[in-house]
Order: sequence, then C-alpha cells, then structure tokens
Amino acid sequence: MADRNFDEIVQAIASDTNTPPEIVSKMYAETWAQYSDGARVLDYLTVLVAKRVRENLRGVSQDRH
Repeated sequence: MADRNFDEIVQAIASDTNTPPEIVSKMYAETWAQYSDGARVLDYLTVLVAKRVRENLRGVSQDRH
C-alpha cells in the first residue's frame, strides 16, 4: 500500500468510530485495493478511502442501534 500515514489514519478512524483498529485496518486495506485498482492518479486516494471507511463504519453502527 502506498499510503505512508496508514497507521495514523487507521488509529484516527478507529477512535472516531469506536471500532477496533484491526477491523479498520482490514477495511482500509480492502477499500484501498478497490479504489487504487486501475487508478492513474493517486493524489487524493487517501482522503477518499478514509471517507469511505468512516461512512461504512458509521452505517454499520447505526444499523446496530
């Protein structure tokens, strides 16, 4: 994965969503793989992937309540 701030981003998302870092890490890696497949420009990929993971986790936690 080309993201140098991976650990920091995972920890921030885990903290924001009250989700274990292991789950966030897996989701982030999977989402990164999906978004980067065939991508020619990766400049904003970190922001897009982090946003998608947060949205997915928030949707999961809302479904539980």
